[in-house]
Amino acid sequence: MTSSSDAIVIGGGHNGLVCAALLAKAGRKVVLLEAAEATGGAARTVEFAPGYRVSHVAHILNQLHPEVIAALDLTRHGLEFAAAAIPTTILSADGRHLTLTGAFGEFLEGDICAADRTAWPALRDKLLRFAAVLRPALTETPPRLRNGSRADVMALGRLGLRIRRLGRDDMREFLRMLMMNVADVLNEEIADEKLKGAVAFDAVLGTHLGPMSPNSLMTLYYRLAGEIDGRQGALALPRGGMGSIVAAVEGAARAAGVEIRTGAEVVRIMVESDRATGVVLASGERLAAPLVVSGANPRTTLLDLVGARHLDTGFVRRLRHIRMAGNVARLHLALDGRPATAGLSDTALAGRLLVAPSLAYVESAFNPAKYGEISASPALEIVVPTMSDPTLAPAGRHVLSINAIYAPHAPKAGWDARRDAFIETVIATLETHFPGLREQIVARELLTPADIERRYRMPGGHWHHGELSMDQMLFLRPVPGAAQYLTPVAGLWLCGAGSHPGGGIIGAAGLNAARRILEQTE
Repeated sequence: MTSSSDAIVIGGGHNGLVCAALLAKAGRKVVLLEAAEATGGAARTVEFAPGYRVSHVAHILNQLHPEVIAALDLTRHGLEFAAAAIPTTILSADGRHLTLTGAFGEFLEGDICAADRTAWPALRDKLLRFAAVLRPALTETPPRLRNGSRADVMALGRLGLRIRRLGRDDMREFLRMLMMNVADVLNEEIADEKLKGAVAFDAVLGTHLGPMSPNSLMTLYYRLAGEIDGRQGALALPRGGMGSIVAAVEGAARAAGVEIRTGAEVVRIMVESDRATGVVLASGERLAAPLVVSGANPRTTLLDLVGARHLDTGFVRRLRHIRMAGNVARLHLALDGRPATAGLSDTALAGRLLVAPSLAYVESAFNPAKYGEISASPALEIVVPTMSDPTLAPAGRHVLSINAIYAPHAPKAGWDARRDAFIETVIATLETHFPGLREQIVARELLTPADIERRYRMPGGHWHHGELSMDQMLFLRPVPGAAQYLTPVAGLWLCGAGSHPGGGIIGAAGLNAARRILEQTE
């Protein structure tokens, strides 16, 4: 048995790499084990057809936390944006598109009524202001509500103080809106359907929620709590795809002294006397360490790698009830030229495009998913990354990267029977806005949530390793008893997207876990 490290980190996704790098920078000897042949997990850039590369799952950056960037000096390790503060255009079949430029629609370009041109800045400012109240919580360990320490009481007090500092009127409005759905908020404040469709899409992307579902405003706050280049609500495309972010974090980890082993699948976490003592690899090799940190899904970590026999029955039941069924399919199209568009400038085409023409359209797309069916009119998020980063395709050619909602993890008819029909549905929807697109396609790849689950070891194919909802956030994430990163098994910690604050390319879970580990084990 090898016993030459202070900590073993399971999983080379960006959170695992962040956690490993920070532990190593603090002087710990760290070994990171990744089952795949490359690090990055769902943040990888992948060649899906000869010469065509794409950010395979996550394709737009909106939350890489500035504390992560600063702590690991990621700019020095190669982090670079091909485009920052990209615009969002809501496509219209009649060519009357609406474009939101700047960070979260600082400016509106297109046909919109005078009343909404006045109402939108006020609503935008309110949403950003309320989301900012929650921002500090992204990099804080969630407080314990029972048997909490003085630090837990202070954390709750700081949250209350931030709400109080909004002022009397804003505090009342914040509390009134907190449990609302995003549809009710939008219908109260603005009338333009395309604008409502865009905001509704942002609120529900990556969740099993529709705009009228409870918690859908909170998920919008989660998205808006992030910032890019100091601009809250901004969106960016990293040069080289998401894999370049992983390369930067991996570079920082290696520079800190982390030993990274790929092709090293962990099949068991060893537990002796209720304490994690190391891991067993698929090869049979055993590695020992006083700390084991898992960036894998919490259910996978605790039920598959540890085993229910080492855990309390109630805790096991809570783990099994975590909702983590994904709802987003990824379609990648390799094109032989620039996609033709009606009424779109090159600047708009280089940004983000939405097929979400109204709030009702997004809600209607969600309705079939409630019953295990695939939407016949999916809402789409489209990026043409080659407009700002031509290195992703052969000269003169392009890539279309698409998030399609709603696409259930396990549709009633099964994905084998529905795969081709779903691709055709998405392409037909795209052709409404990109005339002749079908003739330009030279290759295509569909990743359903089931494919994402198999390829990236993400149960349910859920980006966040667990639904983002009020009962699975903050001190309830992933479940009570493991919400402060330490699990009921001494020496075993969590650092992945299934922990607070959740998924997305943010790195905060890895950052928080590393800080907590160092605080508790010095």
